[in-house]
Amino acid sequence: MIADTPQKIELYRMHVLHKMLKLELVGIKMNRGGQPTAYSVIKREFNLKGDRQKVYDAMTEIINTIQQQEGEA
Repeated sequence: MIADTPQKIELYRMHVLHKMLKLELVGIKMNRGGQPTAYSVIKREFNLKGDRQKVYDAMTEIINTIQQQEGEA
């Protein structure tokens, strides 16, 4: 995957946050000190509500929808 457009860069960033949240679900923290967790970043940026699992599932749906739209274009 080559992220050469702003949309592809944003999709790549969403993938990274999604994978970080997956690690947080199993207990691995990917932040240092006072940095926000992937969970808090995703909730804030995508206006999602719920626990980590619900936010993870919602983020999965968002990413899949975007990828399907790009495939159609």
